[in-house]
Amino acid sequence: MQLAFILYKYFPYGGLQRDFLRIALECQQRGHAIRVYTPIWEGDVPEGFEVVVVPVKALFNHKRNEKLTAWVEADLARRPVDRVIGFNKMPGLDVYYAADGCFEDKAQTLRNPIYRKWGRYKHFADYERAVFAPESKTEILMISEVQQPLFIKHYQTPLQRFHLLPPGIAPDRRAPANAAEIRAAFRREFQLADDDLLLVQIGSGFKTKGLDRSLKAVAALPRELRQRTRLIVIGQDDPKAFLLQIKTLGISEQVQILKGRSDIPRFLLGADLLIHPAYNENTGTVLLEALVAGLPVLVTDVCGYAHYIRDADAGRVLPSPFEQERLNRLLAEMLDDGVRRGEWRRNGLAYADCADLYSMPHKAADVILAEHP
Repeated sequence: MQLAFILYKYFPYGGLQRDFLRIALECQQRGHAIRVYTPIWEGDVPEGFEVVVVPVKALFNHKRNEKLTAWVEADLARRPVDRVIGFNKMPGLDVYYAADGCFEDKAQTLRNPIYRKWGRYKHFADYERAVFAPESKTEILMISEVQQPLFIKHYQTPLQRFHLLPPGIAPDRRAPANAAEIRAAFRREFQLADDDLLLVQIGSGFKTKGLDRSLKAVAALPRELRQRTRLIVIGQDDPKAFLLQIKTLGISEQVQILKGRSDIPRFLLGADLLIHPAYNENTGTVLLEALVAGLPVLVTDVCGYAHYIRDADAGRVLPSPFEQERLNRLLAEMLDDGVRRGEWRRNGLAYADCADLYSMPHKAADVILAEHP
């Protein structure tokens, strides 16, 4: 079959983007041709992929999205395909990969009612309805159990159109046999002494991921503990506001912000704790990447994958409503307790051996390639 994948942006370090790539490669491995439509492609193009960089620009994202939809529709009319798979909500999809939560629910619960009078709201509401309305034919790949009831509540989407996927952690994220050697080399490279503690926060979108909360928690650590703790933040985002916060909190010596990079497994093996106090997060793939690498996790319960940390007993899950004081206290306790961190590490590695955390691309490809009514 000829398959068309559509997404608003491709770059190598985003969770959605990595999921797209692994699903598309799985379909290609099964003998199908891959065409990708996107306005922005950063990084290498996989062999055999036809990547169409759609020439659309607009002042506002929602206007750009509408131009993209029209351009792709016209191109598909000239060069038809067997299936259209979207990684963002839009009309005309055969299959949608639900990386984002329910927009309508957020608009009604988190926004001022006046927001719903704006053009931006109308665009995103219409595009979501095109996927989830009862009369739509789009099959939906769900990666978060939490979100499915919200879509049904707002759109009465028939249950049979939802396909709940297991996580899709890349096997290279698992702790290898020589994990201890990699950790030792990494810590030498970053000049970390044996009693130094490395905290990592990984993910693009610093504001949503709660970096401001992490920085306050590091600043609140007891003096002796703070002096031997370092936080390395990795992600594709503008760090300006957070660099200012770091300076204001007086923790410039403790914190380093790096751009997105491809050697994340080294950081997961070299660190002592992953902190992820997100404001909201549909899933949170990095939580499972830490778990399978044996890195304890401190996470807020709003993340779709936070329950895996609880199920595996591989760290601590912060309950809602969020309290900064509680995060501060838990961070200090976890950093100060090496024995407990060792237990969480072993629990995570044991869980990684028996739970299905890896088969998402295979199950997604099964749905994409199946005949649907």
